[in-house]
Amino acid sequence: MKKRRFTSRLSDGGFSIFPPYRSLHDSEAIASVRAMKPTFTLVTAILLFLSTSTSTFAQSEDGFVSIFDGKSFAGWKMAVENTNTWKIEDGALVTRGDRCHLFYVGDEKPFKNFELKVDVMTETNSNGGIYFHTAYQERGWPTVGFESQVNVSHSDWKKTGSLYDVVNLGHTPARDYTWWTQHITVRDNKVTVRIDGTIVLEYTEPPGAQAGKSFTRKLNEGTFAFQAHDPKSVVRFKNIRVKRLD
Repeated sequence: MKKRRFTSRLSDGGFSIFPPYRSLHDSEAIASVRAMKPTFTLVTAILLFLSTSTSTFAQSEDGFVSIFDGKSFAGWKMAVENTNTWKIEDGALVTRGDRCHLFYVGDEKPFKNFELKVDVMTETNSNGGIYFHTAYQERGWPTVGFESQVNVSHSDWKKTGSLYDVVNLGHTPARDYTWWTQHITVRDNKVTVRIDGTIVLEYTEPPGAQAGKSFTRKLNEGTFAFQAHDPKSVVRFKNIRVKRLD
């Protein structure tokens, strides 16, 4: 299938949305239609997996460092509100309760350019988030940095992969009760978000962008955090790994 690309830019910055993941800013989006992968028979797929899975995994994870041990909160610090919200179950961080954010404090050196991979699973009507370039905050919604949205079926229309209130996606390939990998890459002034290897968002911060007053949403440097949104939201995070790019 012949590829077609439609491009529109605001100033010198811009962003890309890959269909069918729609944005509030579709008129400013870059749409990219990609050819579908060929379908393999079950036997072919099994043979291919057996012959290549080990080397492929090693290559894809090369340079990544785990920042959660799967059994304790070592290297992590909760906000002071509702500290009973966070649990560790079957090797995953789990949200079960009122709002509380969990910040990574295991490395004093801030993260600027990086790749972060997190395996995520939601239950029905759940909302959460993955923050980057943020800073520890005792209470409230984190005001520093960006939130990569986690939401498949919650009433908030901004779905998984959105760069919350910067580039918002109305659809996501993620599904409730199914693990997916949320992969966030930051290089200088560009943010790329992938869900299970598929790019759903690319954002380029325009020159001269200023930090907001209530929420900065300005590329800088900082740490990571996870969001427990509300008592009805059950979200799991595991296999948390990061690779510095600078």
